[in-house]
Amino acid sequence: VYADLVPMTVLYYLVGAIAFWKVMPVLSEAIRAKSLLRAKPEKRSLPLEARMPNIKVFSGTSHPDLAQRVVDRLGIDLGKVVTKKFSNLETCVEIGESVRGEDVYIVQSGSGEINDNLMELLIMINACKIASASRVTAVIPCFPYARQDKKDKALIDDDSVPARTRFLNNEWKFRSRAPISAKLVANMLSVAGADHIITMDLHASQIQGFFDIPVDNLYAEPAVLKWIKENITEWRNSIIVSPDAGGAKRVTSIADRLNVEFALIHKERKKANEVASMVLVGDVKDRVAILVDDMADTCGTICHAAEKLMEAGATKVYAILTHGIFSGPAVSRINNACFEAVVVTNTIPQEQHMKDCPKIRCIDVSMMFAEAVRRTHNGESVSYLFSNVPY
Repeated sequence: VYADLVPMTVLYYLVGAIAFWKVMPVLSEAIRAKSLLRAKPEKRSLPLEARMPNIKVFSGTSHPDLAQRVVDRLGIDLGKVVTKKFSNLETCVEIGESVRGEDVYIVQSGSGEINDNLMELLIMINACKIASASRVTAVIPCFPYARQDKKDKALIDDDSVPARTRFLNNEWKFRSRAPISAKLVANMLSVAGADHIITMDLHASQIQGFFDIPVDNLYAEPAVLKWIKENITEWRNSIIVSPDAGGAKRVTSIADRLNVEFALIHKERKKANEVASMVLVGDVKDRVAILVDDMADTCGTICHAAEKLMEAGATKVYAILTHGIFSGPAVSRINNACFEAVVVTNTIPQEQHMKDCPKIRCIDVSMMFAEAVRRTHNGESVSYLFSNVPY
């Protein structure tokens, strides 16, 4: 009996060994897969093209440096586009790659040759739209014609009556035949095919209401606050000053964030780019005065304001502006004024201005536009950018 059992036992163990040899690799693979599922997935840094498919960013000729900074931040390449002028100065634009089904962003600022640049932007929008782009967003860091947003009151232009008399008698009239050009530009952008607008610090936030398409008006305030804290050592003993009553809301917001006081200067204009009188409201004695405004053109206002502040006892005067247009005598005025520094963002090209005037300094806001593009493309909220600077 025992002799019969020994071969059976050996056979039993042999079959078991063979089965174990066959099944074990499968079991080990299953165990390994299960352990991988339990383990935390490894974080891999994918290129942004993989995370942001179907996006194209093009640049107009007004500010190619800003557009390049935006795409560098996004980790993608700038789209190919050729712009040229015919002999009769008509603008011609050729999009150099397919945009069918793409989410297109066109960066063009309202600076330099504004009319030519605006026409170039409209043509680029239309070219992308008729080439079957799924959405076209115009990124306009400095919105053109923003100062022509309403029909202003103006002093009666009567040379037979002295200007002071007309001012004291409050003899005003509406400019009844003045255009509202900002509304016209909004209509032109919509008709050209723009589906969305991204801009910064509109001269009047109500301009957003001129559009029937979404408008994201970014604010330079977070970047301005960061610059003040990093570059003005006496910022806790500062006072934020608005060069006109219209900027009171802007300066109160910055003053509240810094926990300092604010002041404003009331001004009256005789005509465009010419200030008649200035009255300072607030105490700036023995403080660092920081003038804050949305734009500076010929810089007559801020230079007169700086003189007024120094006369009132301010120890230093800074000017911080979102859009530094600096046309006409602006640069020479700044050089001769009593500013410690005039700080602007790069919504408008500033390289030449900084060479001509060592007082001019620049805050880079390309990261804010890049983040706005990224969030818009991914369907995320951009409200984070209203109070934060992306890193």
